Amino acid sequence: MHQYLFFLGDFPIRMYGLIMCASIFLGTGVAYYLAKQDGRWHQYILDIGIYGGFAGLIGGRLWDVFFFDWAYYKDHLLEIPYVWQGGMAVQGGMLAGFLAGVAYCIYHKVDWVALADIICPSMILAQAIGRMANLLNGDAFGTPTGGNFGLLYPEGTLAHSVYGNQPLWPAEVWEGQLDVVVFAVLLIFNSFKHARGQTVCLYVFLYSLERFGLEMLRGDYVQPWLFGLKSAQATSLLFMAAAVVMFIYCGWKEKHQPAASVTTAGLTRKALPDTDSNAAAATGDVPAATTRTPRTKKHRHGKAGGDKSNNDQ
Repeated sequence: MHQYLFFLGDFPIRMYGLIMCASIFLGTGVAYYLAKQDGRWHQYILDIGIYGGFAGLIGGRLWDVFFFDWAYYKDHLLEIPYVWQGGMAVQGGMLAGFLAGVAYCIYHKVDWVALADIICPSMILAQAIGRMANLLNGDAFGTPTGGNFGLLYPEGTLAHSVYGNQPLWPAEVWEGQLDVVVFAVLLIFNSFKHARGQTVCLYVFLYSLERFGLEMLRGDYVQPWLFGLKSAQATSLLFMAAAVVMFIYCGWKEKHQPAASVTTAGLTRKALPDTDSNAAAATGDVPAATTRTPRTKKHRHGKAGGDKSNNDQ
């Protein structure tokens, strides 16, 4: 573990901050690539990455303060902004960043559900990179293994201040590795036909399942929060239940919604019948194409209702 990269005078350049920034930049870059490969909405990704990244940092910090460590911070309110000491909750960061992205998409009339399906693999990849920051900072650590195997954290880290020289389970390392597995699963799932919104549901379910299990090895928060569960486990169960319900609903909606729909420029519209043409056809006034009369003289008829453009912007 290496908390400091170098010093500018007395000011430390921390690996934690650099890796967290790298996770946002790289996640945004992968999101841009995925959206451009899909051919839709890549021009919005940079803005979404900026707003979502800042919202994620704020949400991750506040989630950690109020759900995980309020017993400490209620007496040390001025330390809430001290993110370099550790204490960024992934669940809070996910939720805040996601909501910021949804708000941006709604404002710009982008189909946020379809876009989230496309780019959510980049979100779990950013989380995996972020776990490297936890390892280097010595937080999000595990409980003692009880043997001579495990991670040893140096003095000055939160892990060492709690457990000393005891070997600890590599909880943050395993979470980062499992995040990469989820990243691959989401890419594979996106390559097959699926209902709109199901990739996001799968992402939420798989990460929540992963987090629920790994919380059993986490040593930074050991006090039960609700029904004997840690706070992250309780919220993971809620997220998993919601993801399963929405996954089924998205599949049901895909089967039962009208088949004729057109998606362009982020707006999904049901294909409406051409009422002008139908009315003309009913009265027999307008043929569909140029016709010939029994005589040699040609008569040209215009199309009923005029031309319609398919380019919704």
